[in-house]
Amino acid sequence: MVRIYKILPRTEWERAQTVGRFEGSAVDLADGFIHFSTAAQAQETARRHFAGQAELVVLEVEADDLGAALRFEPSRGGDLFPHLYGALDAGQVRGVTEAPLGEDGVPQVGVAA
Repeated sequence: MVRIYKILPRTEWERAQTVGRFEGSAVDLADGFIHFSTAAQAQETARRHFAGQAELVVLEVEADDLGAALRFEPSRGGDLFPHLYGALDAGQVRGVTEAPLGEDGVPQVGVAA
């Protein structure tokens, strides 16, 4: 089992729960897929893309639950990042945790690599 993680504003997750699916954040919609990170990548993703942003949550999803719509593709530095080509069903989310800002202004995602 491989767990993957999506960092997003709490308000976007609350909206997704209301409609039953997450279609993606603005950057996801622009890129044509939902960006995820592995446990080893999540904290660096938080630092690079979410520094200074409060009220974030981290969704935990089982990669196998997403089927063929999930692809691991090369990104920064050649690392393979999980990309979901399609909506994320809210029922596929296995856990949701807070990502409070650390003293350095970087959200603390709290996932173990």
